[in-house]
Amino acid sequence: MPTHDTPRGTPGTPGTLAPRAARETPAGATGTERHDAAAGSVAGAGGKHPVEHHTPGLAAPKHPVEHHTPGLAAPKHPMEHHAPDPSGPEGRPVEADVSERSLRAVVSRAGKDAVHGLEQLTGGFGTAMIALVVMVVTGLTAVACLVGVGLLLAPGVLRLLHALAGRERDRLSRWGPEIIAPEPPPTRLRLAVTDPTTRRELAWLFRHATLGLLLGFASVLLLLFAVRDATFPLWWRLAPKGSSSTSLGFGVAHSWADALSVTLLAIGWIAIILGLVPGMARLQSKPGRQLLSAGPDADLSLRIAQLTATRAAALDAHATELRRIERSLHDGTQNRIVTVTVLLGAARRMVARDPAGAEELLERAQSAAEQALAELRTVARGILPPVLADRGLAGALNGLAASCPVPCRIDVEAPQRCAASVEATAYFVVAEALTNIAKHSGARHAAVTVRTHDGRLRLRVTDDGHGGADENGGSGLVGIRRRIAAHDGTLALASPRGGPTTLEVELPCGL
Repeated sequence: MPTHDTPRGTPGTPGTLAPRAARETPAGATGTERHDAAAGSVAGAGGKHPVEHHTPGLAAPKHPVEHHTPGLAAPKHPMEHHAPDPSGPEGRPVEADVSERSLRAVVSRAGKDAVHGLEQLTGGFGTAMIALVVMVVTGLTAVACLVGVGLLLAPGVLRLLHALAGRERDRLSRWGPEIIAPEPPPTRLRLAVTDPTTRRELAWLFRHATLGLLLGFASVLLLLFAVRDATFPLWWRLAPKGSSSTSLGFGVAHSWADALSVTLLAIGWIAIILGLVPGMARLQSKPGRQLLSAGPDADLSLRIAQLTATRAAALDAHATELRRIERSLHDGTQNRIVTVTVLLGAARRMVARDPAGAEELLERAQSAAEQALAELRTVARGILPPVLADRGLAGALNGLAASCPVPCRIDVEAPQRCAASVEATAYFVVAEALTNIAKHSGARHAAVTVRTHDGRLRLRVTDDGHGGADENGGSGLVGIRRRIAAHDGTLALASPRGGPTTLEVELPCGL
């Protein structure tokens, strides 16, 4: 029933109104219990809200009326928020799942860095051995110049030095940012003595033949030690009696337990490889990147001319693409839409006198509209495939392989996404290559491999066809090269008569 507030009086006198919580709650209840009792009394009243009448000029009550949904008990703590359940779908904490995924990502990344570091170090070990030979020959030639004989050998030694430096530039460019070569240095001894490029190459030769050779040799030893100790339990019974069971030359295995314990040393080698090899690779390549690149005073006119040519090729490729889109819309979609318009007009005029004929025309118009829509979708996919944004490069290439008449295997390992224009270029390169394979190669199988490393996207397309692919044969390879040149990428084609054909493309990921 309604509650009427009367004026306050002196405590303990008639007419005094105690607070609502005290009136509705038994004496001795706590504050929380008084709040619960008040809430329960309101809910138990059938959801009716008591109306409080205030006498003019008097202060409002300290406890305003609480409104609750009819039939529902009031919550004990209205402002309390409950945190979501931290457990995952399988009852495991979300934090544990996130940390486990992060740990797997870190281990996978460390393994890939170690593998790439070993590849770089072993490649640098090969050039370092050649550099050691060239350094010895250069030293002997310099000594021979004192007696005059070395003057005849100097031009050949300088050409050998420049060739080795160029090979190292190419090798380092494959594993990281491109090294811009300076102008060709002179091969005449008098000019070479004062040439800054030759001096920088000689400094690199000494450092690579010493430090680079040592780092490469250490990486090869670490790899051999790890493989030897990891596989020791497989062949320890075939080893001669008394021979060392470890790669360090101590210990002899007499039982399976001794042989299996050697694998613990292999785990140590693997840990060293994971931790040190990437840094060793960077240390080995640092002198080449510092000394073999064009200096600040070098003339970059050749590089500027190359960039100008690639920009012109990009503009030509863009104009060609626009002409293809215009031709597709004009010859295909536009004609379909015109047909739909004509058929609809004819059907509108016939609907009164010949309903059956109008129905037939409407069916033909619907068929023409569906064909126009399909052609329009094909043109839109040719501009920028939406599947690249939805499923990424791997999903888009799998879609191309599924629609290719020749069985094709797709192998994509690209943990980092590239720029949209780069992925679109890679997509169109694969699409054009698979089209050429289906039309011209006579292949039974094809394979597409994609890798990303050090900011570069490497693409490889192979087939077992009869080979003989030629850029001048109208096979679309000229368009592929122009697309790649627009991104300052590289293209290499190997297609001997009789096959197989291999197309290798390298693009920078960030452009």
